[in-house]
Amino acid sequence: MKTGEVTTTRRPPWTWPLALLLVAVAVAPLVLQWLGNADDQRLVDLDVYRTGGQALLGGRPVYDFVTPAPQLLPFTYPPVAAMLAVPLAVMSWPLAQWVWTAGVFAALAVTVGHAFRAFLDRAAVPYPGGAGVPGGGRGEASGRGGAPYRKGVSRLPGGLGLPAVFAFLTVACTYLMPIRDQVRFGQVDILLVALCLADCVARRPVWPRGMLIGLATAVKLTPGVFLVYLLITGFGPGARPEQRRAFLMAAFTAALLTLLPFLVIPGDAADFWFGALFDPERLGANAATTNQSMRGMLIRLYLPDQLTSLLWLALVAVVAWYGFRHARRALLDGHTMTAVALVGLMAVLLSPVAWIHHLAWVVVVLGALVGDGRDPVRIRVAAGVWLYYVLPIPWWGVSIKAAEVPVLSPVLGKIVQNGFGLGALVLVWLLGVWLPRRRRVFPQPSEPAIPLDRGPAGRR
Repeated sequence: MKTGEVTTTRRPPWTWPLALLLVAVAVAPLVLQWLGNADDQRLVDLDVYRTGGQALLGGRPVYDFVTPAPQLLPFTYPPVAAMLAVPLAVMSWPLAQWVWTAGVFAALAVTVGHAFRAFLDRAAVPYPGGAGVPGGGRGEASGRGGAPYRKGVSRLPGGLGLPAVFAFLTVACTYLMPIRDQVRFGQVDILLVALCLADCVARRPVWPRGMLIGLATAVKLTPGVFLVYLLITGFGPGARPEQRRAFLMAAFTAALLTLLPFLVIPGDAADFWFGALFDPERLGANAATTNQSMRGMLIRLYLPDQLTSLLWLALVAVVAWYGFRHARRALLDGHTMTAVALVGLMAVLLSPVAWIHHLAWVVVVLGALVGDGRDPVRIRVAAGVWLYYVLPIPWWGVSIKAAEVPVLSPVLGKIVQNGFGLGALVLVWLLGVWLPRRRRVFPQPSEPAIPLDRGPAGRR
C-alpha cells in the first residue's frame, strides 16, 4: 500500500451534456409558459430592442417610434443599443424570441460559473478512487496555505459532481423572480451582469480588462457604477494598478461607443442625450410596484415632489458612500466577488428607476454569501436570500393594501410592497458588515483571512 498517492476517476465526456439536458428539462416549464404567452404580451422588452433596430433600418427616428399596440413602448436605451439591435431586427419574430431566450440562459450560465466559482472549484476537486477528496483517509485535505478542510461538495460517482452542482445552481437561480422576469420580458439585464462580472473576476481574460464594463455602460447606463468602483479602487491610498488600467479602458470604451452614434446616426444620438434621457416616464410608471429603487419606494409614499427629490438625493449620497466604501474595502481585502455584488446592488438602489428584473445581481450576491460552501451558517443565509427573492413578495404587499384593513393595509402593505428594494438594502449590510465578521469567526481556506484587530468597517 502506498501512502500519499492519489488515484482519480476521469469524468466521462457525457456528464456535461447530461447536466445541460437536466437544466433544459427543469427550466422548460418557465420558457414554454412565457414563449407561449399571447403574442402582444410575449417578451415585450425584446420587442422594444427589435423596434429600435427596425427604426434604424427603416430610417425612422428611434426615439419617436413605439412597439405595436397594446404595449406602445418607446425605445429607452442609448443609441448604440439600437445599432447593436439591428441583427434582432432582421430576424423573424419567432426566431428572435428563441435566440434571445437562449442568450439569456447562456448569460445566466456565465454568471453562475463566475459567481459560484469557489463553490464549484470544490465540486471539481479530484477524488481518490472516485470516492473522496485528496488526502482521503479521514476525509480532509490541505486547502490553500496547507489549511485542512472537510470533504468536497461532490460525492457523486463517475465524476458527476461539478456538472451536477453547476446544473443545480443554474436551475435554482433561474427561478429567482428577477431571473424569471428576464425570460418573461426578454430583458437584457442578465447579459449586462455577466459582462461586468466576467470583466471583474475572470482569471485570464482574453480581452483588455475594463472593455466589457465600458460596453455594458454604453448599452444601458446603470452599469456605470462600475466606473466609480474602478475609479475608487484604482486611485488613492492602497490603489490597485490593474484597477486603474481597467478604469481607463472602461472609460475609453464607453466614450467611444457613446460618440460613435453621433457619427453614424447623429439625429438619434442628439434626441437621446439631449431629450429622451431626461424623461423618466419613458421607462414606465415610476410609482409602479415593479420599481424597487429607493426613488420608487419614496414615490410610493406620495409625499410632495420636492420633498421626495430631496430625500432621494440624501439617501443616494448615504447609500452610495456606504456601499462603495465597503466594496473598496472588500476588494482590498481580497474578496472581489463581495465587492462586485455590492457594486451591482448600487446599480439597483441608486438608479431613479430599477425594475424587479434589474435585481439579477442577486445571483452574484448568492455566490458571495456561499463562498466555497464550508460555512453552514453562510449556506443557510444564502438559502434564505434565495427563497426571499423567489417569492413574489412585492405583490403580496399590493394584495395587503387592496384588503383595506385599517392601519395594517396602509402600513404593512407599503412595507411589503417595497420588499425587494428594502431587501437590497439589507443585502448591502449583509455583504459589507455581517460577512466580514463571519469570515473572522469561520475563515475559509479559499478566501483571504481578515485580521482580527480590524473593525467591521476597516480603514484604508
